[in-house]
This record gives sequence, C-alpha cells and structure tokens, in this order.
Amino acid sequence: MKVLVTDDDVVSRMVLMHLIDGCGKFDILEAEDGQDAWEQLENGLRPAIVFCDLRMPRMSGMELLAKVRAHPDIGEMPFVLVTSANDNATIDQAVGLGASGYLIKPFQAAQVRVYMDPLVAPEQGQGAAGAAEAPQATMQRLGISSERLLVYLGGFQAQLAAANAELAPLLARGEADAARGRLERLQAGCQTLGLVGAAAAIGALVATGVDGARLQAVLVDTARAVTQQSDAVRRLPL
Repeated sequence: MKVLVTDDDVVSRMVLMHLIDGCGKFDILEAEDGQDAWEQLENGLRPAIVFCDLRMPRMSGMELLAKVRAHPDIGEMPFVLVTSANDNATIDQAVGLGASGYLIKPFQAAQVRVYMDPLVAPEQGQGAAGAAEAPQATMQRLGISSERLLVYLGGFQAQLAAANAELAPLLARGEADAARGRLERLQAGCQTLGLVGAAAAIGALVATGVDGARLQAVLVDTARAVTQQSDAVRRLPL
C-alpha cells in the first residue's frame, strides 16, 4: 500500500515518514513539493493516502489539493494537509476544498494513527460503528451546506486525532473521569454530525469502562466513519 509524503522540509518529511512506518507495512514515497507530487500523480502514482505540507514553493498544498479533487481518477483520494499553523480560516478553507483532515506540527504518533489505522484494517468499522445519518438529513437538520458539513467533519477529524493523543496518557495516570469527559465530547460531536453508529460505540465504551484496547478500536472505527461520511458528502450532486 503506497503512501505519498509531500513536504519541502526534509526533516519534517523524514519524521512523518518514520511515524507512518510505525503504523504498519507501507510503501512510503516522497515528494519535495506540490509540483513534484503532482507530476508523480499525473504519471500514474495512486497512493492510498497523501500527506501534504500546506506551504511550499512551486505549488502549495492547497493548490495540489484543488488539482487532486478536480481530477476524475483521484478525486476521492484521502488527502491530509500538514501545517505548523492552527488558524481557523486556513483550516476552514482547506476542509472546504475537500481535505480529509490535517496534522499540526510538531507531529504526534497518535494523530498520525488516526489516518493510518483505518487503512491497515479496512474490514473493520463496516458494522454498527459505521452507521450514519444521510448527509442530506444532517445538512437539513443543521441548516448548513455540503461545503460547511465538510468543514465540520474535517474539524471533528482533527478533534479526534487530538483526543487520541490525550486519552492514553490520561488512562495511564488513572484519570478515568478526565478520559470519560473527552469521550463524551467526542460522542456529542458524533451525534451532531449524524455519525450515529460511532456515537453509540463511544457511548457503550463510556458506560462499560474505558480500556486501552477497546478505546483504540473505537477511535479507529470513528475515524473511519468520519472519512466515509466525508466521502459521501463529496459524492453529492452539485
């Protein structure tokens, strides 16, 4: 399974590649900027996912994202933007263009796993945790457009990644109440966004007790549910 890492900063690129390698066996490919990545994609490269820095010479991550989403063969490809900035305007713009999510530098292994684990075990998460409200129903209930729903889903994916990084240390320190609080916020987010299966799975985890193995499985399934719902929104007719 191929993964493309695009970043003009060699150190950042190598760190991210190392973290991806720790998630499983992948064929990790590099691109030194957006133009390099686009040329590889035009020449037939079809990675399972792209991680791409936001600010680069020749072609930025945002420009590459727009090209990918407009391409008939790779328009649905998972595309994660990487940035050292955490300003909401930039993130909203990226998710509005169809970014699957984003990573904030400096990288954390748990945040990378949110995007990689669903690729490692794609057969999981197709049951109850994957159940979701129809995107049109969510949009009508919230009174928002498909573009805004994509922004919300992308923001929730980032919230999920951050929670994944926080929960294991909380459990290791015996702070079960704090961990439950994080999970309850994720459950509320799932309910708001129509991810009914994921909301139920998180609720069951909270009700029966949080342990590391079950926690990781539920978070992976929730991340997959977000990705599936984002793909469903992007397939809606214009």
